[in-house]
Amino acid sequence: MMMTPEHIALQDSVRKLIEREIEPHVDEWEAAEIFPAHEVFKKLGSAGFLGVNKPVEFGGMGLDYTYEIAFCEAIGGISSGGVGMAIAVQTDMATPALTHFGSDALREEFLKPSIAGDLVVCLGVSESGAGSDVASLKTTARRDGDDYVINGSKMWITNATQADWMCLLANTSDGDVHRNKSLICVPLRENGKLRKGITMNKIKKVGMWASDTAQVFFDDVRVPVRNRIGEEGKGFTYQMRQFQEERLSGATRRVTALSNVINDTIEYTRERKAFGRSILDNQAVHFRLAELKTDVEMLRSTVYRAAQVHMAGGDMTELASMCKLKAGRLCREVTDSCLQYWGGMGFTWENKVSRAWRDLRLISIGGGADEIMLTIICKHMGTLPKRAA
Repeated sequence: MMMTPEHIALQDSVRKLIEREIEPHVDEWEAAEIFPAHEVFKKLGSAGFLGVNKPVEFGGMGLDYTYEIAFCEAIGGISSGGVGMAIAVQTDMATPALTHFGSDALREEFLKPSIAGDLVVCLGVSESGAGSDVASLKTTARRDGDDYVINGSKMWITNATQADWMCLLANTSDGDVHRNKSLICVPLRENGKLRKGITMNKIKKVGMWASDTAQVFFDDVRVPVRNRIGEEGKGFTYQMRQFQEERLSGATRRVTALSNVINDTIEYTRERKAFGRSILDNQAVHFRLAELKTDVEMLRSTVYRAAQVHMAGGDMTELASMCKLKAGRLCREVTDSCLQYWGGMGFTWENKVSRAWRDLRLISIGGGADEIMLTIICKHMGTLPKRAA
């Protein structure tokens, strides 16, 4: 993947919108532990940024996948990780399967207004007893005439308290756990209020404060069968593909976030004095920052390689898993090292490095834990024991 002038122009436009419409409000949203998703998404949607690589006929720009990676790099610069993550749910986590496998009618009803920023979407996969182990989820959608009747719950759902609809993974039959699931577009609200049978509990988190997260409960919630994405029983397969775009988006956003943490630390340690010289003048500090910067740039290169494979129609599962794994490790390593160089100021609440330290910890857990990424990589290498493969 090469960053052309067109890619750079897209990023510049996204960054200008972020600087104008998002950054001035970040501290307020962090304190409130929520941001106005409909307002922000409408501004992004009006500029075309929620559908960079989505079909033109449904309001997207119709650009190739490398432009979506360029977009993800740009939103990775938002100083609140929660806001960037919420945007990525809309673009790279909850809508790829609908884009690729949904009927035209379904895409007209759910994808088009999501690209426009008129609807907010969330992804309903994880459960309290089924995080990385997606196959073991218990939520059911049993067919009753022309409807599915949904019962169960979903956990750690980003955007949930503001979402208009959910891309839900549920068991639509019994049998093999990899072939009994379907993805369904589930409207969550009517006239601005939660539909009958749907309740939520907001979750307080360590980081990603500006992003609202909730546990969502379904009690005999009826949804038309026509709201199913693609074929019945193919939901697990569709979600595994959707996960690849989610994971690469997460790694891509962290490349920018980590670069910013390093740059902020260089600036701070250059000004901070101890024993008659700046902290940055210590070889241990500037050598360490150089090592970290090198690792981040290597991650960027692997992200670009994965994007190129995906755009060409190849399977980027192994590369996307590598990117997410390395991004998670670097998020811990970079933020911890940089916070150390900020000294006591790094351990205070209201600064960029401590927020990054809290926010960026999530990538090693959400969207598939590090251990799942290692299992996937080992499977592609052919090194798993037979019982695990």
